[in-house]
Amino acid sequence: QVQLVESGGGLVQAGGSLRLSCAASGRTFSSYAMGWFRQAPGKEREFVATISRLGVTTNYADSVKGRFTISRDNAKNTVYLQMNSLKPEDTAVYYCAAGGPSLVHGGRTDYWGQGTQVTVSS
Repeated sequence: QVQLVESGGGLVQAGGSLRLSCAASGRTFSSYAMGWFRQAPGKEREFVATISRLGVTTNYADSVKGRFTISRDNAKNTVYLQMNSLKPEDTAVYYCAAGGPSLVHGGRTDYWGQGTQVTVSS
């Protein structure tokens, strides 16, 4: 079992930055690929970014490529999402997720956090 707790969300103006963190507890953090997903009001949850177990491989949604960076610190059991040049359309609840190696390329997600709200004002 893995417990995931997100933090770092908030209200920011367009063009600003935020860094989300996701702290994991439970089984060995480095055995899981990690990801960030988001869900805007009235929309389905969508993929944002994923990172492999050792941080070698990352993948990004086209909508965030070049603006967002996913990283992880296995010594701290934490995954991060650095979000720059934020746009109003980035407004959503952001969820942290953990899964097997296939998660990096769209595979199954085994665990979810509770989510953190990000609101970008125009």
